[in-house]
Amino acid sequence: MSETVRVVVDAMGGDYAPEIPVKGAVDALKENRDIHIYLTGIPEVVEQELKKYDYPRERMEVVAASQVIETAEPPVTAIRGKKDSSIVVGQTMVRKGEADAFVSSGSTGAVLVGGQVIVGRIKGVERAPLAPLFPTAKGASLLIDCGANVDARPSHLVQFAKMGSIYMENVVGVDKPKVAIVNIGAEEEKGNALVKETFPLLKECADINFVGSIEARDIPAGAADVVVCEAFVGNVILKLYEGVGMTLISQIKGSMMSSLRSKLGALLVKPALKGTLKRFDPSGYGGAPLLGLKGLVVKTHGSASADEIKHAIFQCQQFKEQRIADKIREHLLV
Repeated sequence: MSETVRVVVDAMGGDYAPEIPVKGAVDALKENRDIHIYLTGIPEVVEQELKKYDYPRERMEVVAASQVIETAEPPVTAIRGKKDSSIVVGQTMVRKGEADAFVSSGSTGAVLVGGQVIVGRIKGVERAPLAPLFPTAKGASLLIDCGANVDARPSHLVQFAKMGSIYMENVVGVDKPKVAIVNIGAEEEKGNALVKETFPLLKECADINFVGSIEARDIPAGAADVVVCEAFVGNVILKLYEGVGMTLISQIKGSMMSSLRSKLGALLVKPALKGTLKRFDPSGYGGAPLLGLKGLVVKTHGSASADEIKHAIFQCQQFKEQRIADKIREHLLV
């Protein structure tokens, strides 16, 4: 039997709170007996939502948090001023060792700031990057960083590569994951100042499988398992990736319903198409962990579905079982 993982879920965070966070938490409990969940939020609101479900009550607790950090609030001010918010209360539980992980669909800025100042970075970690898994033709790759550090230095990207490699190898199970840096060409001499300075440093890293540069068009094909970049580039890649995916799906569905003939054809290809689209559904990969912290913080989309919340909770279990924080600490202090 696996060790129980204690996960705090921000019940007040996201576009569809508390309905979606609560449902995702309940679904996770029903599917996995080795999870204990704490829902942080306004008790009467959260408990009213929980009345909709039948679930193992001995593994679910509501932790009172009287305040909510809104998306538009300045992150630093919100974290400092709203000490009883669902985000601060949840991350404080992780810092104190009362929980193993924190999952939120709330304000990205507040979650990132809280992760850094409340949970805290592992000694030796210069910056903590957001690292989501995203679907590719070969399975899944890790994009690191996608939104936490827009002014990264070469030493930061080197640490991102090492942390990403550890995560892919131990959580996803990729042997010697291929690490590449995002560039505008395959040649080593190409790129901006940051890429040109980082490239030779990555080549010298004996503990990662660095394969060189990767152009954006090669990312969906799965040419690398760990895609390294600073947060501005990473966020643009991620948002474009999601936008193109949604547009293509919408266009395909529209074309299939455009005539009787296409509708008949759609019935024939539906089973195969459904399986393919499911593999490219990002919700099945959970959220983006903020790597390099003393405890685990996972950020999901603001519009996350219950399924994404559920898989983010499962991510937390894998993170604990594989001792990812300990392995990052060990690799970065050698």
